[in-house]
Amino acid sequence: MKIMKWKKLVTLGCVVVMTVSSVTACGSNTTENQTVEATEQSEENQSDSVIVQVTAVEGDQITADVGTLTTASADASGNGASGGEAPSGEAPGGDDSGNGAPGEAPSGEAPGGDNSGNGAPGEAPSGDAPGGEAPSGEAPGGDDSGNGAPGEAPSGEAPSGDAPGGQMPGGSSFEASGESITFTLTDDTAITLEYLQGSDEGNADDIAVGSVLEVVLDEDNQAVSVTVRNLNAGGGFGGSGEVTNGTSANTITEDTEVDSETYISTGDDENALRVDGATVILKDITIEKTAGSSSNTEDGDFYGQNAGLLVLNGATATITGATVNTSVTNGNGVFSYGEGTVVNISDSTIRTTENNSGGIQTTGGGTMNAANLDVETQGNSAAAIRSDRGGGTVNVDGGSYVTNGTGSPAIYCTADISVSDATLTANASEGVVVEGKNSVALTDCDVTGNMSNTYNGDADENIHCIMIYQSMSGDADVGEATFSAEGGSITAKTGDMFYITNTDCEITLKDVAFTLANDVFLRVEGNSSSRGWGTEGANGGDVTLTADSQEFTGNILVDEISSLALTMKNGTSYEGAINPDGDGGTVDVTLDDNSTWTLTGDSYITSFDGDTSNIAANGYHLYVNGEQVL
Repeated sequence: MKIMKWKKLVTLGCVVVMTVSSVTACGSNTTENQTVEATEQSEENQSDSVIVQVTAVEGDQITADVGTLTTASADASGNGASGGEAPSGEAPGGDDSGNGAPGEAPSGEAPGGDNSGNGAPGEAPSGDAPGGEAPSGEAPGGDDSGNGAPGEAPSGEAPSGDAPGGQMPGGSSFEASGESITFTLTDDTAITLEYLQGSDEGNADDIAVGSVLEVVLDEDNQAVSVTVRNLNAGGGFGGSGEVTNGTSANTITEDTEVDSETYISTGDDENALRVDGATVILKDITIEKTAGSSSNTEDGDFYGQNAGLLVLNGATATITGATVNTSVTNGNGVFSYGEGTVVNISDSTIRTTENNSGGIQTTGGGTMNAANLDVETQGNSAAAIRSDRGGGTVNVDGGSYVTNGTGSPAIYCTADISVSDATLTANASEGVVVEGKNSVALTDCDVTGNMSNTYNGDADENIHCIMIYQSMSGDADVGEATFSAEGGSITAKTGDMFYITNTDCEITLKDVAFTLANDVFLRVEGNSSSRGWGTEGANGGDVTLTADSQEFTGNILVDEISSLALTMKNGTSYEGAINPDGDGGTVDVTLDDNSTWTLTGDSYITSFDGDTSNIAANGYHLYVNGEQVL
């Protein structure tokens, strides 16, 4: 989870990948170790490319170690070629929202500003990965052993085979030769950023110490072209490169019914209880995960390693009256992993205290049905209702869901999540985050968001209550996100109410009571912070917002690389201004005969469908396509 996914994004500044003809896409059916040899910098081969890793950047002068890049790909049997270890893309302490704690690397994004190098992740514009489609973010269901079934791995899915050395199929490693060079960037140097899939134009700011580059030099030792390589480019899945569930102190593999048992774990990478492939009824059980470290944070996020209770391999667990306590990293309370796996949990209490420890977690296509839960988390990257790579289906009815850490929204969504009649409170984070082609539907819920900080205090980063975005980390399919809310309330204690960046989305609101923290109801724009997503200048949002029988206030801001189609119908009442500064992208407004708009500032839109008599000018002006109409 890489929110907003600071944890799961591969930092361009740390592990950047290059575009070489030898890099094999995920799902390849060939086996080979491909090594790109660095060329000697002599007058005879000055035009050849050289593979380097940056050791110093002083203005336009780049000093780097020369070396080789080895790329491994998977064969038809699913066995990875040998090679170096592929970076996980995440550092401990990452948050679900993409707000990394100090020292954390984005999940799949690159530094330098977002997904474009999010030294910051290097994202792709509008959710599209430059030069190709972004990883789907799906995770395979896995076989009975808990390991992914062999075969082709669709884009964004976990590689199917085991990769010796922990390297993912398609992943690469840099090995220095002992030679060092210094070269100069010029205004004519062509700089390309390579993402998990595809590439895009970059600039000098995307080259940092630790970056791996493919460079072509001229006879004056000036760079003709530079490709910032992404060493994770073939696999795109992070973690250990294979489905790794860890071990379990207690495992149920046969259909059974259990009453009032206690399950304890203190081991590393170990579940207190695992339900594997069985249909089980668990009544009034106690889960205590009191010790045990996690060897790979993303394996914990993706596959349930180190969770309190893990259900997998098509099992069905029906849980009532449970008490679940965890105090370890990756100590997700109750975890549903894999296609066909179903967790039904009700009238239970879940408490987690450490980072990357959600209340209920769903990944790999699993299903989670929850009713009347009492969930509270303390750590960072610890959403109360949490999903991650591969998503699934989550249905929640009633209960209280509270988070206290940064980057820990009440809901972090890379799945299809429906919540009704629940209280959702994030005391130091966004209330809800939706990533990629996924959905959140709220019915009669009370949501409170209190995002208290940004990554490293970056002033360019947005503060908000509801965030909808695409991280390009591979955790979520690229496509249109969906957010709907009917009834209930949404309260922003800080920042904007809605923030949309680097994705398309559809928002539907009906009879929701909004409480704003500032004067911005909706902000749709690109991002340029150190942790942003997409390529700066092409990472805006495209939003369709339908307000049905809805009262709302606050300004709507849409920047020049974004768009908004706003429909107000069935007695909707809006008080606010749209792009009051006069600059911005395409904004189309439809206002039916039963709805009203009261201006609180001059407003600039592209088109208007409705009767201007339903607009109260309130002393301000409305401009449509540059012409004043009120």
